[in-house]
Amino acid sequence: MQIDIIFKIAAIGILITVITQVLKKSDRDDIATLVSLAGFIIVLTFVIDMISDLFENIKNIFYLY
Repeated sequence: MQIDIIFKIAAIGILITVITQVLKKSDRDDIATLVSLAGFIIVLTFVIDMISDLFENIKNIFYLY
Protein backbone atom coordinates (compact mmCIF):
# COMPACT_ATOMS: atom_id res chain seq x y z
CA MET A 1 0.00 0.00 0.00
CA GLN A 2 1.23 3.45 -0.76
CA ILE A 3 1.73 5.59 2.30
CA ASP A 4 1.19 8.85 0.41
CA ILE A 5 -2.49 8.00 -0.13
CA ILE A 6 -2.95 7.75 3.64
CA PHE A 7 -1.27 11.13 4.11
CA LYS A 8 -3.48 12.68 1.42
CA ILE A 9 -6.62 11.34 3.06
CA ALA A 10 -5.49 12.58 6.47
CA ALA A 11 -4.63 16.03 5.08
CA ILE A 12 -8.02 16.31 3.38
CA GLY A 13 -9.73 15.26 6.60
CA ILE A 14 -7.89 17.85 8.67
CA LEU A 15 -8.52 20.59 6.11
CA ILE A 16 -12.22 19.78 5.83
CA THR A 17 -12.56 19.68 9.62
CA VAL A 18 -10.99 23.11 10.03
CA ILE A 19 -13.10 24.63 7.26
CA THR A 20 -16.25 23.07 8.69
CA GLN A 21 -15.54 24.36 12.19
CA VAL A 22 -14.89 27.89 10.90
CA LEU A 23 -18.12 27.83 8.92
CA LYS A 24 -20.12 26.53 11.87
CA LYS A 25 -18.75 29.27 14.13
CA SER A 26 -19.88 31.87 11.60
CA ASP A 27 -23.40 30.38 11.50
CA ARG A 28 -23.06 28.92 8.01
CA ASP A 29 -24.16 25.40 8.87
CA ASP A 30 -25.61 24.71 5.44
CA ILE A 31 -22.34 25.45 3.67
CA ALA A 32 -20.41 23.53 6.34
CA THR A 33 -22.52 20.47 5.56
CA LEU A 34 -21.82 20.83 1.84
CA VAL A 35 -18.07 21.18 2.47
CA SER A 36 -17.99 18.05 4.61
CA LEU A 37 -19.99 16.17 1.97
CA ALA A 38 -17.55 17.31 -0.73
CA GLY A 39 -14.61 16.12 1.39
CA PHE A 40 -16.29 12.77 1.88
CA ILE A 41 -16.81 12.37 -1.87
CA ILE A 42 -13.16 13.25 -2.59
CA VAL A 43 -11.90 10.67 -0.09
CA LEU A 44 -14.39 8.13 -1.37
CA THR A 45 -12.97 8.44 -4.88
CA PHE A 46 -9.50 7.68 -3.50
CA VAL A 47 -10.79 4.62 -1.66
CA ILE A 48 -12.81 3.33 -4.62
CA ASP A 49 -9.70 3.59 -6.81
CA MET A 50 -7.70 1.61 -4.25
CA ILE A 51 -10.42 -1.07 -4.03
CA SER A 52 -10.48 -1.31 -7.82
CA ASP A 53 -6.72 -1.90 -7.83
CA LEU A 54 -7.13 -4.55 -5.12
CA PHE A 55 -9.67 -6.51 -7.15
CA GLU A 56 -7.51 -6.19 -10.25
CA ASN A 57 -4.54 -7.64 -8.33
CA ILE A 58 -6.66 -10.49 -6.97
CA LYS A 59 -7.88 -11.23 -10.47
CA ASN A 60 -4.30 -11.33 -11.77
CA ILE A 61 -3.05 -13.50 -8.91
CA PHE A 62 -5.67 -16.19 -9.40
CA TYR A 63 -5.85 -15.84 -13.21
CA LEU A 64 -9.54 -14.99 -13.17
CA TYR A 65 -11.12 -13.61 -16.32
